Amino acid sequence: MAVTFEHIDRKSLYTSLEARIDYLHRFLDFNEYDLEALAFGSKFVKDLIPSVVHIVYQKLLQFDITARAFQMRDTRSEADFDIAIDENGPELMKRKMFLTSYLAKICSDQSKMAFWEYLDQVGAMHVGLNRSKPLNVEYIHISATLCLIQTVLTEAILSHNALPMSKRTSMVKALSKVIWIQNDLFAKWYVRDGDEFTGALGSATFSHLGASSKSDQQSSAPSACPFSGITKSVQEMKDWVTLSLGDDGPGVMDGDDGLALLHHQICTNAVLIREDRSSIYGLELGEALAS
Repeated sequence: MAVTFEHIDRKSLYTSLEARIDYLHRFLDFNEYDLEALAFGSKFVKDLIPSVVHIVYQKLLQFDITARAFQMRDTRSEADFDIAIDENGPELMKRKMFLTSYLAKICSDQSKMAFWEYLDQVGAMHVGLNRSKPLNVEYIHISATLCLIQTVLTEAILSHNALPMSKRTSMVKALSKVIWIQNDLFAKWYVRDGDEFTGALGSATFSHLGASSKSDQQSSAPSACPFSGITKSVQEMKDWVTLSLGDDGPGVMDGDDGLALLHHQICTNAVLIREDRSSIYGLELGEALAS
């Protein structure tokens, strides 16, 4: 039986944002059911925003290379910088406010093209475009941060037993599609795909990043699994939520109370991740909370 293909104009994917978004929507089956799930879940996601912002910035300040973005405004810079960054300083507070606004925007009307244009502009802003003071953040940090945001939101939504599982699943699926489209709208400013149509506008800013010295290419094997701490933290969150909310489904605890408890645990886990693993991860969750 012959297969009938749906034609996609390759050039339009790189020269028309609307065509690119339309293709991604169709490929991912982003439809009215996703819009309904996102509209239903917007209240819950908005309530989680302070916790998500806290976790993201705790992670970004864990590594010097991502912290450089706050002082040097460029993760590629190797210049000396002040390692004692004030978490409550004006620059960091400004960045936190931007992330807060961005996450709130994620909860707005995704049926409008203006929503996707905004996500595209966020991508452009991170390669030094459309800002009075250029900001350059390499793609590896962008994609890792998006993954962190998705992980935290997914964990929080799926653990919210006051909602039927069907609602939680729909919210997670729809939100994941939005985040992955955002990931593409970041990537389009970094990768070289479609350069023949765009004049290399998207990749020119980072065109030299492929070159590296031999010393940069050498790596040593990690002494331990880099995800071991995160895995335990996530498991502790699951155990804590099960203990607090129960396994009996909707009605065990009022939705707002359950969400408030979940907020507390998300923030607690963010702190635990940054503590000394040798001491914190050896404690039971109750002992960790009391310490």
